[in-house]
Amino acid sequence: MAEEYVVQMKNINKVYSNGVAANQGVDFNLKRGEIHALMGENGAGKSTLMKMLFGMEQPTSGEIIINGESTVLSSPSVAISKGIGMVHQHFMLVPSLSVAENMVLGMAPRKGIFIDKAKAIEITKENAEKYNLHVEPEMRVADIPVGMKQKVEILKALVRGAKILILDEPTAVLTAQETEELFKELKGLKEEGYTIVFISHKLNEIKEITDRLTIMRNGRSMGVYETKDVSKEDISRLMVGRDVVLNVQKDKAKPTDTVLKVRNLEYVNEWNKKMLNGISFDVRKGEILGIAGVEGNGQKELIDMLFSLDTPDSGTAEVNGKSIISIGQKKVRDAGVSLVPEDRMLYGIAGTASIEENVISDRAGSKELNSGPLFNMKAIHELSDKLIKEYTVLCKSSAQQVGMLSGGNIQKVVVAREFSNDPVLILADQPTRGIDVGATEFIRKKLVELSRSGIAVLLVSADLAEVMELSDSLIVMHDGKIAAYFEDTTTLTDEEMGEYMLGLKEQTPEEIRRVCHD
Repeated sequence: MAEEYVVQMKNINKVYSNGVAANQGVDFNLKRGEIHALMGENGAGKSTLMKMLFGMEQPTSGEIIINGESTVLSSPSVAISKGIGMVHQHFMLVPSLSVAENMVLGMAPRKGIFIDKAKAIEITKENAEKYNLHVEPEMRVADIPVGMKQKVEILKALVRGAKILILDEPTAVLTAQETEELFKELKGLKEEGYTIVFISHKLNEIKEITDRLTIMRNGRSMGVYETKDVSKEDISRLMVGRDVVLNVQKDKAKPTDTVLKVRNLEYVNEWNKKMLNGISFDVRKGEILGIAGVEGNGQKELIDMLFSLDTPDSGTAEVNGKSIISIGQKKVRDAGVSLVPEDRMLYGIAGTASIEENVISDRAGSKELNSGPLFNMKAIHELSDKLIKEYTVLCKSSAQQVGMLSGGNIQKVVVAREFSNDPVLILADQPTRGIDVGATEFIRKKLVELSRSGIAVLLVSADLAEVMELSDSLIVMHDGKIAAYFEDTTTLTDEEMGEYMLGLKEQTPEEIRRVCHD
């Protein structure tokens, strides 16, 4: 039996210096020519396990066998030499270089002291054809679509000799069409004998593309299953330890007054690219307005303008009649705006600070938390403990360093702060990106609950299922413009959405103008 496995990880244990056991007695085996899902909540130990397989970390104990040979994977370069490649969730590409230059980084063909660009282009074209992963060798990475960046990353690993590919959330930012294309290419690699580890929280995709799956919970394996033999509900239960509601349950919205009014926002970035091109829309009390679109089409810039992180070239944005353009984040917060940022580690938390310090950081100067010139520590402790309980943050205490929590629990700290400060408008930017099904279910339910209590919610999500299920009405952004507006999302299909997201279809100005409720 052992000879059919290209990878055997036996009784793997990983204990960090702070005593945290990330993996406990884990067995993980990969067959040649299979697509194998690795699943689990954030903090379940799957990332640590894959880091050890790619040589980024070392097991405390246990054995790793590659192609029948016991191996010490002391670094990523050793893993690459053993035919293992890893494509990370956040692309490791240099935006200012061409696709071909990125392809040969670290192994570049030379012409004297310079990179032989013609040879790099030739290598890229040959491999793109060989593996049926079509890319544009001479284009700058900064200028190519997200779907092509994913292909470049996979090609980079294959060019370096990978026969075992670890793909971390490979479809997180792809449209339905791009995902379908990627799946065809992955199935083609599988047929040629390549082995693929597919890490994802998207249960539909797991069911569609994988042959077997390993489920982890609390650092341990919950078993290995033939994908066809387990339902999505079974998978969720094994991951979380309880039944999970996979579909968003919500009453029909009854929106009232306009809270956010945006008119004709224009913005050209530092590379002279127009990222916002006449953006106008309203968000009303009691509704969730979703924004769908392939990343890089202006969604990030829009949120930056609305939270005063950047300044538009022209246009207006008002909350309850007051301008929020370029007034600074404190005044935006004072106007009742909360932000769940797309990158929780960069913008959402201070990683070395405690949970308590993070959850009160937006209201540290409030009367409730101060006694004269000093903090009212009793009130601060009570508030943080209340929020930890209400938002089910798994931690030792409120004094724990927030950066030591799992991704899902870090996100719960962010939403606990942002949802609990009596907002009139919530800007939710990728609120469940890269977190497990349990935390995702909790945050989605909270967003619906808050919107139905009368709060206006602007939701930006690259997860098509999420944005379509959560949104009461929906706009699609493409190339810095609103390409479509839907007052009702119930009859929309992934394919139709994908056509608008990719710029293949566009509504008339009259149809789009309905998003402004003047």
